Amino acid sequence: MSENFHQPVDAAKVPRFAGHATFMRLPAVTASQGLDIALAGIPWDGGTTNRAGARHGPREVRNYSSLMRSTHHVFKTEPFKVANIADVGDLAVNPIDLQDSLRLIEAGVAEIVAAGALPLCVGGDHLATLPVLRAVARKAPVGLIHFDAHSDTNDTYFGNNAYTHGTPFRRAIEERLLDPRRVVQIGIRGSIYGPDEHDWAIAQGIRIIYMEEFSRRGPDEIMAEARDIVGEDPAYVTFDIDSIDPSMAPGTGTPEIGGLSTREAQQLVRLLDGLNLVGADLVEVSPPFDLAGMTSIAGATIMFELMCVLARQVDRNRKEGA
Repeated sequence: MSENFHQPVDAAKVPRFAGHATFMRLPAVTASQGLDIALAGIPWDGGTTNRAGARHGPREVRNYSSLMRSTHHVFKTEPFKVANIADVGDLAVNPIDLQDSLRLIEAGVAEIVAAGALPLCVGGDHLATLPVLRAVARKAPVGLIHFDAHSDTNDTYFGNNAYTHGTPFRRAIEERLLDPRRVVQIGIRGSIYGPDEHDWAIAQGIRIIYMEEFSRRGPDEIMAEARDIVGEDPAYVTFDIDSIDPSMAPGTGTPEIGGLSTREAQQLVRLLDGLNLVGADLVEVSPPFDLAGMTSIAGATIMFELMCVLARQVDRNRKEGA
């Protein structure tokens, strides 16, 4: 079966600085038919309230993903041998029309889902996750494992503006895309607008794990609880790069000190293995604020980790269905 799967360019034959810049140096395809996992960019930051630039994230993550090799050194998984994966390009967006972009992104992900592939998207600011959820949760609400410095469950900004990168998960719960009792947020920290900022989220049933609690308990214990929360039903994973400390990932719109180390982030993502995932995304990489590509490297590596978890799921499902 793997003989028919797309394969990345071999870095031992073509140097990493040469060739086309695609996610993981995989072929660029125009449609998701026949894929198990579709890698897609969302070059849009129309929901950003302060430091814009995440629209450039997909291009730079593609560039630095050339550093990834073909085998996961812990799992020993060879993702490109157990799953058919390709770069389906960037989803259509409208940089001057927020609502149109939300519609376009949803339509693009819906095509991936209709083709039977799992979407693994790279943004873009965090509002981009809302239309992705609209596409993957059309039939029923899903659970969510959310790595972030911020809860992103605020209501409105600057008057009645309900759609920003600080509001996507409030909107997703209101639209019944998420089951809030199956939502866990990990790494939340930093100053907030008021002492009641997270009250709405907690009242809905969201489990917020602040960074201080994570530091006390560690990745294994935290992820054991997260897995219990989402259970065996379908769930989505969203990873905001600002969950990582800005000393290791400075290129993001809203940096917050005191975050995860890159090693902890890798541990957390690996502990997603075995869940029933309907897709994942990596967001808020903002190259204009980056230093020496540090954040893009971190983003590409986390993307590879997420891809390996999804590939292992594809492989298990295929074997169970054989």
